[in-house]
Amino acid sequence: MRSVAYIGESRLQVGEVEGRPPGSGEVRVRVAYVGLCGTDLHILHGNMDARVDTPLIFGHEMSGTIDAVGDGVDGWSVGEKVTVMPLDWDGTCPACQAGNEHICQNLDFIGIDSPGALQELWNVPARTLVRMPDRIALDAAALVEPVAVAVHDVRRSELEPGQRAVVIGGGPIGVLIAIVARRFGADVAVIELDAARRAQIEGLGFPSLDPRQVDQVEWVEEWTAGTGADVVFEVSGAASAVFGATALAKVRGTLVVVAIHPTPREIDLQRVFWRELRLLGARVYQRADFETAVELIADGVIPVDLMITRIVSMDDTQTAFADLEAGRAMKILVEVGPEGGRA
Repeated sequence: MRSVAYIGESRLQVGEVEGRPPGSGEVRVRVAYVGLCGTDLHILHGNMDARVDTPLIFGHEMSGTIDAVGDGVDGWSVGEKVTVMPLDWDGTCPACQAGNEHICQNLDFIGIDSPGALQELWNVPARTLVRMPDRIALDAAALVEPVAVAVHDVRRSELEPGQRAVVIGGGPIGVLIAIVARRFGADVAVIELDAARRAQIEGLGFPSLDPRQVDQVEWVEEWTAGTGADVVFEVSGAASAVFGATALAKVRGTLVVVAIHPTPREIDLQRVFWRELRLLGARVYQRADFETAVELIADGVIPVDLMITRIVSMDDTQTAFADLEAGRAMKILVEVGPEGGRA
């Protein structure tokens, strides 16, 4: 069967790998689509070389149908549409014992620490499956994972209806956070450098600004009547954005660090102290976040046609990454299986 693997030095290889039947407790999924994301870019750039084994079949935003069910698996049938919550925890570490399995201290993030979805047939633990309702098309189902990220970020912030939130970075996750935060009852503004993305963001009904053209602190002060934002989500990953984010938050406001930072960043701790700010990390998701994400997509809250810029073949994966890095796309899906399409 065909697969796409990272082989080091920013190179991908499209090749053949041997499939196997699902083991005990596993389900084999016939993969339809895989979404490419910022974490995959970090892998391609070599930022995770100390963590991953090459060649690595990566990919964790996906959709597909059940192809086979292993021994000991109940409640799943061949042909069902699914996505995967790609987290496999040990259940024994202090984090798991405290109920934080999603950030297990020995977490296997499937698609990074173990083989991922960019292969035609993918064996996964049955407990990672998330069922898709019939009304969600397979291409839309590949968006469930990034929507779950956004849901987790907003829940982690404890944002309340009527509050104001600023999202720094209008890429896929930034846009999804804005949409989810608005769904939760907040007023949301987005800071984004790229003019085309700002146009898309404004088309969704969000105010947006380019901090190179507008003083972002003055803009937020005016937007919030001098108070500052209740919550600031840092999604850009830029060092300057991290340093400036604290200036946008109100007294006892919250800064949520969403972006993956490959190196340590400078942060204005004087501002954190002066305004008694709360600084939070937000990593991955929990099953409730996936369930909410499925509902948001099924209910049409997520603008699927806007989020999916295009769909490419496995042979075009490397080119798709170049377009993502250059900001020429919001979300690109790789069509893995011949049974892809809007089923």
